[in-house]
Amino acid sequence: MDRTKGWEILCEHTKTEPLRKHALAVEAAMRAYARKYGGDEEQWAIVGLLHDFDFEMHPNPEEHPVKGAEILRAMGVPEEIVYAILCHADYLGLERKTKMDQAIYAVDELTGFIVAVALVRPNKSIQEVDAAAVRKKMKDRGFARAVNREDITKGAEQLGVALEEHIAFVIEALKPVAGELGIAGS
Repeated sequence: MDRTKGWEILCEHTKTEPLRKHALAVEAAMRAYARKYGGDEEQWAIVGLLHDFDFEMHPNPEEHPVKGAEILRAMGVPEEIVYAILCHADYLGLERKTKMDQAIYAVDELTGFIVAVALVRPNKSIQEVDAAAVRKKMKDRGFARAVNREDITKGAEQLGVALEEHIAFVIEALKPVAGELGIAGS
C-alpha cells in the first residue's frame, strides 16, 4: 500500500472536501509521529489518510469503521493498517497495542479542533495558533461542539505525552499542509 493507492481509495469513497481535508490533516500528524517514534512513515500516513474513508457511506458507530475495515481487508491492505484504523474508534473498545494505534486515536479529534481554531483567527492561519489558544478553546463547550475533548485528553495520555506538548506537536505537523487545509492565512 502506497500513498497513491491510499489517495485513490479515499477519493473513491469520500466525495466531500471537508472529510478529505480532515484525512490530509490526520495523515500529516501521523507522518510526524512516525518520524518521532521511528515508525514506518508511509504506513502511519496511510492509516491517517484512510481512517475515515468509509464515513460517508457508514456514518454510524454500528458500521464505521468496521465496514471500512472489511473493504480494506478485501483489497489486501495489511492487517496492522486495518487494526490501527479500527483503533481510532474508541467505542469499539480495542486495545491500542502499538504507538501507531495510539497515535491515530490521539490525533484524530485534535487535528480537526486545531483546524477549527485556526479558522476563527483573524487571518485564518495556523501561524496564529499555539497550544495555549487551543487549550482555551477546549474550555469553550460552544466552540466546535462536535469535537470530543475527552478523546483529545485521553489520546495524549495513552500516547504518553503531556497534553500541551501533544497539541504543540500536532500544530507543527499541520503547518506544512496548511495550504491544502485552508489554514495558510488570508
